[in-house]
Amino acid sequence: MPEWIWAALAGLAAGGALLVGAIIAWVVDVPRGVVAATLAFGSGVLISALAFDLVLEAQDEGGFWPTVLGFGLGAVLYVLANHLLDRFDQRNRRGTGEDPGTGTGIAVGALLDGIPESAVLGLSMLGGSGVSIPVLAAIVISNVPEGLSSTAELKASGRSARQTLLLWSGIALACALASLGGFLLLADASGPMTAAITSFAAGAMLAMVCDTMIPEAFRVQHRLTGLLATLGFLLSFALHQVT
Repeated sequence: MPEWIWAALAGLAAGGALLVGAIIAWVVDVPRGVVAATLAFGSGVLISALAFDLVLEAQDEGGFWPTVLGFGLGAVLYVLANHLLDRFDQRNRRGTGEDPGTGTGIAVGALLDGIPESAVLGLSMLGGSGVSIPVLAAIVISNVPEGLSSTAELKASGRSARQTLLLWSGIALACALASLGGFLLLADASGPMTAAITSFAAGAMLAMVCDTMIPEAFRVQHRLTGLLATLGFLLSFALHQVT
């Protein structure tokens, strides 16, 4: 099978995890503690994958400064975009204990999280190395609880099942296209350019973990958040060592 198809399928699997979480949330009343625990665990998995499978590989590919500049820029732009979304679409940040805001805000927030994650999957395939399993596992583990919690909010706001599932299906498709784009558009990019873009996505993902996943998990789980995140980090580190 051509590599570009694998890139698209990897992005679809990552975005599809949001849809899986949405379906579960619609048919099962999942306890908030379970969702929060999965968010905490997924946070640790993502942080480990960022450190060992993205940032270090970006530095090896393109050097220190492209990696540092890309990482910082990704974090700054993610935070600014999230701030604008909160301000103009009335989507309150997770962890505040306030209402989540509009359904549109939830969807755009999921896209804001999902696009850099999926693009990184396509980038990880450059050079013929195949999809990064630790990164894919980290994204899937973190996206399922995001789909769960966001769908619960959409359901409470009166959205129909059809509207909600179409929304998440569209986001899953966008993630597939982002992964495919990361693979096709940067196939001939230089090492420093690839490093900067990879670390840009990594910086945005780390900002998302700190701004969204950990606050949401801590708001419900409190003391267990740190332990669950540590366990997730160790699992991702083990995957990195054996793949």
